[in-house]
Amino acid sequence: MQQNYLLKLTGLLSLLAILILLACNSDDEQEEYTPVSPVIMDLTQVPFPKLSDYKFFQGDLKNQNPSYKVLPYEPASQLFTDYAHKKRFVWMPVGSKATYNGDGKVLKFPIGTALIKTFYYENVEPSNTTQIIETRVMIKKGVDVNQNDVWIFANYVWNSEQTEAFLDMNGSYFPISWKDENNVTKSSNYRIPSETECLMCHKSNELPIPIGPKPQNLNYNFTYTNGAKNQLAKWVEEGYLESYPTNIVSVVNWKDTSKPLETRVRSYIDANCAHCHATNSHCDYRPIRFAFSETADPTNLGVCVAPQENIDNSLTHIVNKGNSQRSVMHFRMNSVNEATRMPLLGRTIVHQEGVQLIEEWINTLNPACN
Repeated sequence: MQQNYLLKLTGLLSLLAILILLACNSDDEQEEYTPVSPVIMDLTQVPFPKLSDYKFFQGDLKNQNPSYKVLPYEPASQLFTDYAHKKRFVWMPVGSKATYNGDGKVLKFPIGTALIKTFYYENVEPSNTTQIIETRVMIKKGVDVNQNDVWIFANYVWNSEQTEAFLDMNGSYFPISWKDENNVTKSSNYRIPSETECLMCHKSNELPIPIGPKPQNLNYNFTYTNGAKNQLAKWVEEGYLESYPTNIVSVVNWKDTSKPLETRVRSYIDANCAHCHATNSHCDYRPIRFAFSETADPTNLGVCVAPQENIDNSLTHIVNKGNSQRSVMHFRMNSVNEATRMPLLGRTIVHQEGVQLIEEWINTLNPACN
């Protein structure tokens, strides 16, 4: 009997030892597991023919639910594109990160970086639905012999079923009507840009460059799925950015009426105009410079600066203090004529709220220009 008892006890101890061993092995496996981003980025094959080929998103593509290590971001002030909403994301290869390159300069990104921007409308008529039109991707493929970054454009146009987006660099128009937040119906013949049009805005010294992800634009809180956090701090936490200064001179959200009017105007102008009105960019030949770092000087904003061409005899200055109706800036922003509108690309209708902002600012300036 004692022998049977000892056999049973031995068996129980053996079973307990096996269970402990399995538990330890299970814990070890959990400790050793490291999540891996599913994103596919073969630089010898990009751009891929379909947006889904990259695996930037999980689940239904139209939901834009980012995959692991695909990080959403948003600049404080945004470029106007016929009232389209935008979702932006960044992805970098494992073990690589961007570096700070100046407050108003695009971050120095590692090879293999993808910047993703989706354009869409809500409350689209007649069915009050959401309509995604395009997703633009910029990919850093390498560095040339002169140490210039080599970026490529990849524009993906969505199908009517909203299940996939296909590579299309030819450019096209997309007529659309929607109801805005005030339940007012608006319409646009939305322009999907060609590769040449992409380059007009996204270039320096005739080379493609990103224009939005600058420290001055990202130095504010963004609401992530796990709470709000300064975007630059989040990028550091994510392993996507080296350290950055704490005293970055930053733009503001131009819609934030608690901020000074001039700062809001300079932020709006920076987002909508600075990428062209800069040295070695598309409008380099014009005498104004619209980068936020340069517009503390009112001359760079065109204040009391005579226009280079005579659009209309009533327009005496680019910005005529106290008189928006005699200011070229106000006129161009109000125009939809391709020969006179500004910006040249990116919109087919007038940004009414932007025009009101500029009009208010101009009319508060004094004394009058000579």
